[in-house]
Amino acid sequence: MAEHKPDHVDAIVDQWRRERPDLELDAMAILGRLGRLLIVAQRVIEAVFTAHGLHRGEFDVLAALRRSGDPWELNPSVLADTLMLSRAGMTGRLDRLESAGLVRRIADPDDRRAVRVALTDDGRTLIDKVVTAHTENETRMLSVLSAKDRRELDRIVRALLGSLEEDA
Repeated sequence: MAEHKPDHVDAIVDQWRRERPDLELDAMAILGRLGRLLIVAQRVIEAVFTAHGLHRGEFDVLAALRRSGDPWELNPSVLADTLMLSRAGMTGRLDRLESAGLVRRIADPDDRRAVRVALTDDGRTLIDKVVTAHTENETRMLSVLSAKDRRELDRIVRALLGSLEEDA
């Protein structure tokens, strides 16, 4: 097996080994690296959104609308639930996106008291462009791994996440 260059997590684990040799530290090392990976990956991902004039939350709204299928519209509460946001948080995002001309609020044809949120043509054009750049960026981020390693990593992360979500 190839030697790995020591990293920040190794330094922390080594300090704990010195101070508390009685502790099992493999999990700390793995979860520490996953945590650092999340922070670094989020920065790289956010850079794509920023380059297109969006924040992550705005991308999430546009993406949820786009993947909902033609006619690319949803009830605001469904959007909020999908994105695990409060209704107030969703309203703020929708206000910004509507001001930018990327979504519009329209009357719900089935309930005159309700509204739906729809992608505008500009919103659909932008989200298609951004999601293409986003998936290319994510693919590039994982290109250091072979296809076999990516499948194995997906299997491992899926198993770990499933186990933790059962406990949550």
